[in-house]
Amino acid sequence: MSELELLGGSPSPGNRRGGKDRENGDSSSGKGNCGSDSENVKGSGNDNGNGGEGLVSGCYSEKSNGSGRRSSGRGDRGQRPKLSSTADSGWIEEIHRSYLSRQRRTSAAVLTVQLLLLAAFIGLWEAAGRLRWIDPLLFSYPTKIASLLASSSLDGTLWPHVGITVAETAAGFLLGTLVGTALAALLWWFPFLARVCDPYLVVFNSLPKVALGPIFIVALGQGFMSILAVTLTMTVIVTTIGIYNRFRDMEPGLVKVVRLLGGSRWQLFRLVILPGSFPVIISTLKVNVGLAWVGVIVGEFLVAKEGLGYLIIYGFQVFNFTLVLSTLVVIAAAATLMYQGVALMEKRLVAGGRDS
Repeated sequence: MSELELLGGSPSPGNRRGGKDRENGDSSSGKGNCGSDSENVKGSGNDNGNGGEGLVSGCYSEKSNGSGRRSSGRGDRGQRPKLSSTADSGWIEEIHRSYLSRQRRTSAAVLTVQLLLLAAFIGLWEAAGRLRWIDPLLFSYPTKIASLLASSSLDGTLWPHVGITVAETAAGFLLGTLVGTALAALLWWFPFLARVCDPYLVVFNSLPKVALGPIFIVALGQGFMSILAVTLTMTVIVTTIGIYNRFRDMEPGLVKVVRLLGGSRWQLFRLVILPGSFPVIISTLKVNVGLAWVGVIVGEFLVAKEGLGYLIIYGFQVFNFTLVLSTLVVIAAAATLMYQGVALMEKRLVAGGRDS
C-alpha cells in the first residue's frame, strides 16, 4: 500500500464510480428531487456504465411522481377551465325565448287595449247619434260615415282626391326632410353662419304658417306650387332646428378621437356626425308626417279645387258634416299608414346597423 493510499488520496475505481454516482445523485436531487443516496448507489452498482441510465430513469420516475405535480400545476394554471358550451347556449336561448315571449304578450296586450278603446268610442258615438244624445246633423255617426265612404269609393269619386293629396303630402314630406337636413349640415359646417341665422330661424318658426298662404298664392299662383310652399314652411324649419341641434351636440369624445387621428371635417361628418344622428333624423321624419299633412290640407283649404282639403271645405259650404267627418277619417287612415311606413323603415335601419 502506497503512502498515497494510506492518506486516502487515491480512491479505488469502485469508490471513484461511487463518488461520481453520488455527485450525480446530489446534482439530480438538487434539480429534481431524485431520491435517496442509497437509490443512487443502487443505480450505479453496474460496472458497464448503466448507472447513469439508472439514475436517469430514477429521476424521471421521481419527476413524474413528485415534481411532475408542480409542472402539471403550472400547466393547469395556463389552461382555462372548460365550460359546458351546450348548457350555456341552452340557458341563453331560454332567457331569449322568455324575453321574446314577454315582448309578444306586451304587444298583444297593447293592441288589445287599443282596439277595445276604439270599439268603445265607435259604439258610444253610434249610440249617441242614434239615440239623439248628440245632433246627428252636426256630428253624424259611424254607420252613416261608413255608408258614405263605401258609396264614394265604389263610384270612384273619392280616389282622385285621395291620390292628389297623398302625392302633395309625399312631395312636401320628402322635400322638407331633405332641405331641412341639408340646411342643418350647412349650419354645422359653418358655425359663424349658424350664429347669424339662429334668431331668424326662431322667429320664422314662431310665425303662423297659415298667414303665409295668401303670400304664396299671389307669388306662385293657385296650384301645386303654392300648396308645396305652405307644406315646406311647416316642415323645413322644424327639421333644420332639430337635426342641427343633434349635429352640434354630438358626443365630444368621438369628435376628439377623429380629430386626433387627423380626420378631415368631411370625414368627421361622414363617419361620426351623420351616422350618430340617424335616431334624431328618424324621429324628425315621424314628426314631419303630421306636419306635411297639416301643410297640405291648409294649402288645399286656400287654393285647391280638388283633394281632401277641398272636400272638407266643400262639405262645410253645403252643410254636409258627414262628408267632412268621412274625409277626416280618410286623412287619419292615410297619415297612420305613412307613419307606420316610417316606423318600419326605422326598424330596418336599426336592424341593419346592428348586423353591420
